[in-house]
Amino acid sequence: MNDKFSQYYFLGIGGIGMSAIARYFNAKGYAVGGYDRTETKLTNDLTAEGVEVNYEESETVIPDRFRDAKKTLVVITPAVQSDHAQLEYFRNHNFKILKRSEILGEITRSSKAICIAGTHGKTTTSTMTAHLMHQSHVECSAFLGGISNNYNTNLLISTQSNFVVVEADEYDRSFHHLTPYMAVITSLEADHLDIYGTYEAVIESFQHFASLITPGGALILNEKINIEPKLNKGVKFFTYGMNETSDFHANNIRIIKENIYFDFVTPTETIHDIRLAVPVMINVENGVAAMALAWLNGVSTEEIRTAMSTFSGIYRRFNIVFNSGKVVYMDDYAHHPSELKASISSIRQLYSDRKITGIFQPHLYSRTRDFAPEFAEALSDLDELILLDIYPARELPIEGVTSELIMKDVSIPDKTLTSKENLLILLDQKELDVLVTFGAGDIDKMVPEIKKYLKERFGNNSEK
Repeated sequence: MNDKFSQYYFLGIGGIGMSAIARYFNAKGYAVGGYDRTETKLTNDLTAEGVEVNYEESETVIPDRFRDAKKTLVVITPAVQSDHAQLEYFRNHNFKILKRSEILGEITRSSKAICIAGTHGKTTTSTMTAHLMHQSHVECSAFLGGISNNYNTNLLISTQSNFVVVEADEYDRSFHHLTPYMAVITSLEADHLDIYGTYEAVIESFQHFASLITPGGALILNEKINIEPKLNKGVKFFTYGMNETSDFHANNIRIIKENIYFDFVTPTETIHDIRLAVPVMINVENGVAAMALAWLNGVSTEEIRTAMSTFSGIYRRFNIVFNSGKVVYMDDYAHHPSELKASISSIRQLYSDRKITGIFQPHLYSRTRDFAPEFAEALSDLDELILLDIYPARELPIEGVTSELIMKDVSIPDKTLTSKENLLILLDQKELDVLVTFGAGDIDKMVPEIKKYLKERFGNNSEK
């Protein structure tokens, strides 16, 4: 990294990716501060760690120590508007300003970067990979797109290893700033069309990402992705998945007492009896990708087996929030149609004889407009649907785009459209068995309320 700067100021510091980098520089002994629009548990955690966080756009709240352009580097996220008052102050006073992806790119250039990309699956796969390597003799640092339940953070730092695991974000083509040593592409579907315009442009973007892998490294591609990667000479190419035709794959998958076991097949050996500590079927495929990266980088057979059995997941990725014996409540971040379909299918396999009620909060007006029929198809796999209003995130409303666009095509008869404010009242009228909240907006803020309600209604025999 550039040693010219001794201070870092982040605009959008509460974002999952930004906060990891802020924590990194804070842990390295730099002065770190920043702005975010909303106070959250994550921003409060940053404050507790010694980071200075403010919540007003006004440039007057920028602490004096960060007003020296010679000492302070400013880092921004695409979510921050170009006319943001603090950003305008830094521009007008000639501060060096970098995107989050540019800072992460600098870090990967000085490390052996293991980068996990994909329109979905990358957070779980990168966090699994980090756990596999961090607990092994190989070790690693990691910048994660979610809060690891094992470590209660989105940042891991190793003083012994030059490996760094990075979640490679395709939004705004951010992952083009990275320099991967090895990379996985978990999935490639039409998403972020507000940025890319067409699916063909998304494909080209991922092809360019693959071309950034350095000679001596490797690309591990999901078998379901039909693209011709453009690789540098000296870059190895592998496939992974659930079929025997893939270089790395799962075999002999079985469910025993709500636990999933399988054998992990590599090009030269088979590691038997892998147990998934987070027993959802989609994590078999994610686990194969993570274990492939770990195996290629020297993590031992026993280290792989142990780590997979101790991986406790990621906040909001298939979290079992409550289990009374009678009622199970899970929370999941799925917000794209294919993610929803895979999540619901995994839950269905685990609880095959039970009624599944899903609460879904659509994320973004543009995504709802572009994929309303696909959302409806995925949600029709539930037994019962409760659909909330759209969470706008960075967008302004689009005329004619509401949750009703999805609801009208949902084929199951048991479906209800409601607001967050009325959700608990509605739940009180329902016969619940397996309840799941889905979405990437602010639905997570209701999880403690739903848990408290269920605990009061159903007791607490075996809460997790």
